[in-house]
Amino acid sequence: MSSLHRRQFLQTSAALASTALLGPSPLAVSAADSAKPAAVKYRLGMVTYNVSATWDLDTVLRVAKSVGLAAVEYRTTHKHGVEPTLSKAQRKELKAKFADSGVTFWGCGSTCEFHAVDPKVVAKNIETCKQFVELVADLGGTGVKVRPNAFPKGVSMDKTLEQIGKSLIPCGQAAADAGVEICVEVHGPGTSYPPHMKTILEIANHRAVGITWNSNPTDLMDGSIDKPFAMLKPWLKSCHINDLGSKYPYARLFQLLADAGYDRYTMIEIGKTYPDVAEGEAFLKAYKQKWESLLPTAS
Repeated sequence: MSSLHRRQFLQTSAALASTALLGPSPLAVSAADSAKPAAVKYRLGMVTYNVSATWDLDTVLRVAKSVGLAAVEYRTTHKHGVEPTLSKAQRKELKAKFADSGVTFWGCGSTCEFHAVDPKVVAKNIETCKQFVELVADLGGTGVKVRPNAFPKGVSMDKTLEQIGKSLIPCGQAAADAGVEICVEVHGPGTSYPPHMKTILEIANHRAVGITWNSNPTDLMDGSIDKPFAMLKPWLKSCHINDLGSKYPYARLFQLLADAGYDRYTMIEIGKTYPDVAEGEAFLKAYKQKWESLLPTAS
């Protein structure tokens, strides 16, 4: 066990005592959400990864509206084309399209990561993240998703966690200056371990930097997600959900989110791609029904 890991263990009890979300949510629940239990303030959205990866932007918005999804996070490299390469004129046009669609533009899912051994690679990822920050701000969104993704061989775990955390500081400052947020996905072999994520966020120590809860099997400790959720809750900014029929305790997660007052989105993130739009739409409608069945009832 590394010295950093031992410190994490000793700090866990303090982390569990925290119950407040980091910073106010910019989103409120509309009257259209009245069909959901009163205890639930969050809504259902989706990441274009991977159900709608091959759909153009108009199709993504049309299907999301038809299904009743409240928001979309646009994963980079997909057909929708929401990328930092858009011109200012294109961004202005796209912002208006999002506003008219009735589907919230949540933000962008980048692949920016900061664990590389080569400092030039890390610096390039920081600059790319800043480009996504500018894009999301121009389009009226909220978050830029980034991720830890590995522990490089030959580098100590402590050093990698520190490097990732420190790399998030300039990203967070750029986000704060632009009025948006950095959402660090709980992601990667080893790095997704909740105490490691806690260390990353503590090192970053920036109000604009938080987590995207990612519904990983590694979230469970002693068969429960309660302790990891409490550990990371102070930084909760976004949430990804995947196969609702898996063994992951989604009903418990949804209760914990409600108890925390989480009022943003649970974003569908499924590995399967649906080139056939009708099939994808049918899948999303069925998914929404399952999601609704797992929500906590009003207390």
